[in-house]
Amino acid sequence: MRIGMPLNYSGGFKETVDDLATYEKAGLDIVYVPEAYSFDAVSQMGFIAAKTERLEIASGILQIYTRTPTLTAMTAAGMDFVSDGRFTLGIGASGPQVIEGFHGVPYQAPLGRTREIVDICRQVWRREKVEHSGKHYNIPLPAEQGTGLGKPLKLINHPVRERIPILIAAIGPKNVEMVAEIAEGWEPIFFLPERAGDVWGEPLAAGKSKRDASLPPLDVVAQAPLAIGEGLEDLVDFVRPMVALYVGGMGAKGKNFYNNLARRYGYEAEAEEIQDLYLDGKKDEAAAAVPRDLLEKISLIGTESHVKERLAAMAEAGVTTLNVTPFASDAPGRAKLIEQVKTLAEDV
Repeated sequence: MRIGMPLNYSGGFKETVDDLATYEKAGLDIVYVPEAYSFDAVSQMGFIAAKTERLEIASGILQIYTRTPTLTAMTAAGMDFVSDGRFTLGIGASGPQVIEGFHGVPYQAPLGRTREIVDICRQVWRREKVEHSGKHYNIPLPAEQGTGLGKPLKLINHPVRERIPILIAAIGPKNVEMVAEIAEGWEPIFFLPERAGDVWGEPLAAGKSKRDASLPPLDVVAQAPLAIGEGLEDLVDFVRPMVALYVGGMGAKGKNFYNNLARRYGYEAEAEEIQDLYLDGKKDEAAAAVPRDLLEKISLIGTESHVKERLAAMAEAGVTTLNVTPFASDAPGRAKLIEQVKTLAEDV
């Protein structure tokens, strides 16, 4: 099981990057750089590539609506070049709040667009003349839609790899089925191992049944806050505001993917209460309404034996990369936690 770590959306970026060498030595395998509606991820990933030697770097995630497919491919090839082949392209649809609210483009057809983007990216990396006729993207642009002067082109540079790993964030059944079919990696959110099979087992199996034999086994990337020691159980409360934000505030009634996930996990009444409170402006009350049972099961917080048990549950559920947020006040403390969880994961 690889050990990864996400970077924070905001604040202290340069200081965090200065600490990455320490985390590398502790056993960190990969770092995930988000974008959301913060600074762009690409400039930050280039900075990380220049400051590290072994650490893998992933976008976590680039939103599919914010760049053309070929620019996404060019960006990934450039990142793979400056990192000497250490890059993973993480992409996802995000949600209408961000895509329409911040970028001002329609949130339409996330599945179809993602499938076409993956196909176009792989054409670019193989240095083929890019020709794609799809429902959502047409390259070159048809003459009747432009000047008529467009012609198929191939990437000028030779990429480090013609198959850069693609990681797709997805939680809906149809999305997950597509990811299991076409991508190297899958990143769900709020991964609850005891319920993962019930929620995602069928779409994963359906997607894998159509998976190209040239693709490696699917890398399953689960996120979890991390703290190891006696008397730390109440640290799960620090996760409450984030869960409440996603389950309660990321979308409207009937249009919140994360709320739907909580319901599919079996927390129907709680999910409804959290959303009602959050949308009513009662954020603290919404956080308090997040079930402790859910927080504990999506976290790695507790004694060493408890964390090892949770790691075993995640491994049993198919997790191959663990994306942890270490709860420690300084870099040495976070490095120690990374080293501890790395050792425990190797024993599972």
